[in-house]
Amino acid sequence: MRALVVDATASGRGERRATRDAIGAGARAVSGVLEKNGLEARIAEAKRVLSGEEPLEKYSILLLSGMTADIPAIRAVTKRWRRRGLAILGGPVASDPERALTKTGCDLAVVGEGERTLEELLNRGLRDGALPGLEDLKDIRGIAYIDGDKPVSNQLRPYMRRKEYDEYRPSTRTVGGYSLFFAARVYIEVLRGCSNYRRARIGNIGSACDGCGTCIEGGLEERYYCHEGIPPGCGYCSVPSLFGPPRSRSVEHIVDEVEALLGEGVKRIVLSAPDFLDYGRDLLVEPEPLTDPRQPEPNYDELERLLSRLTELPGVSEGMVSIMVENLKASLVTSRAAALLGEYLPGTSVDIGFETGSEKHCNLLGRPSTPAETLTAIERLRKGGLSPYVYFIHGLPGQNTETVDDTIRAMARAREAGAERIILYRFQSLPMSAFCWEPSGAPYINDALSRCIYEASRAVNLEAKRGLIGRRIRVVVAEPYKRDHRYFVAYPMLHGPVALLKGDFKRGEVIDVEVTSVASERMVYAAPASR
Repeated sequence: MRALVVDATASGRGERRATRDAIGAGARAVSGVLEKNGLEARIAEAKRVLSGEEPLEKYSILLLSGMTADIPAIRAVTKRWRRRGLAILGGPVASDPERALTKTGCDLAVVGEGERTLEELLNRGLRDGALPGLEDLKDIRGIAYIDGDKPVSNQLRPYMRRKEYDEYRPSTRTVGGYSLFFAARVYIEVLRGCSNYRRARIGNIGSACDGCGTCIEGGLEERYYCHEGIPPGCGYCSVPSLFGPPRSRSVEHIVDEVEALLGEGVKRIVLSAPDFLDYGRDLLVEPEPLTDPRQPEPNYDELERLLSRLTELPGVSEGMVSIMVENLKASLVTSRAAALLGEYLPGTSVDIGFETGSEKHCNLLGRPSTPAETLTAIERLRKGGLSPYVYFIHGLPGQNTETVDDTIRAMARAREAGAERIILYRFQSLPMSAFCWEPSGAPYINDALSRCIYEASRAVNLEAKRGLIGRRIRVVVAEPYKRDHRYFVAYPMLHGPVALLKGDFKRGEVIDVEVTSVASERMVYAAPASR
């Protein structure tokens, strides 16, 4: 039995235009479950299926993943597949399963952690290309399906405990299904879940907060539940609701996965987590759930054990393979944590959430750290030899003139503190988050306050880009630039902007370049530093 896993993430209506160099961990996790259960799995990007480059007649089962914005691409893939067999949907889009099933035409959606649910479906008939009967489907937690013409959602499956979660091994062989795997950032899930169990206090759901303070000062078990039913975490995020508190994978399994991916030709590895500094903290509080984003401090011993093993791998010390981390909470960026990261990952970029520059707004959103703490974290990371990138969000519930003014000032201060880049997102209302009933933020061109934030971020980034002129960076050549075939697109090995190189280059080639001028807020022109 052969299964095709279609990764439609960021494909929109069919073609991936943004973050082309990012390969998430989800599709490989699904493929690992299939391989564990004796099926042959292959990953393909949505564009490859829609163009006809991936022959569908070879497969008996179709599994798709993506985000809500990718529903058009998922629907188009499902339409091409229809009548060949079953179509199973997963990923972030499935967190609103009734809408997802109705809009995409898939037969069934897997909601939340998918490994055990998929395995149960395989054992109940999916491995033979058939869904369980309706009576059996009613007993399977973590799924949604169509009963007649009506979508039905079952209760979520409880999150896996650490040891059970660590038993599942993502596929490494299937990474070759991505067209740019040799140049892309390939994400390795080092832990799952989030430790921020504070609650939002604004919005349709958050306004129900009675101020009891349990989610801030209560014990670890107490924080897990809210008697007002407010979903945990920052109001705009659904990670705690979907995946629970953090559970770390073992160092050995992470190292094995990275080694196997390097053997497949991968050159850029990202250690992925909602907060990398949560890694190993769950071990310090077991058997209680890790629901405090501040205490205990990072598990420095476990972090060092992981990073020391990874940085010893062939190619890393020579700069031909890069190990990066992503997403840190300011509340855990101690001086010791910043120094540890800098010791093993000097010169790499790290992402830290700022979201709003207003302390009052920050608290109402359920954020785990204040703007002042975030500025301190940026300074510590910079001092440790890292390149902090900071996130902001425009269009958030509660945005007003005061929060916008504070946010614009915070961007300037973040740059002064050492932030390399500002990354700006538009607020998107996510199912299972505290803001799930709030309207998504308007595009910045349609909202005067959001436009102020956008213009401020653009100005900071352009200034930072101009400061890169003359700097040398190491890049990996990816593909011809679609807008001008005189150039190749190259991605930074550690950190820095996307570079446009004029001339003839070999895809996958790792070279040092010198920045010559600014192409846009996101890209620069560069030339080989030596050939």
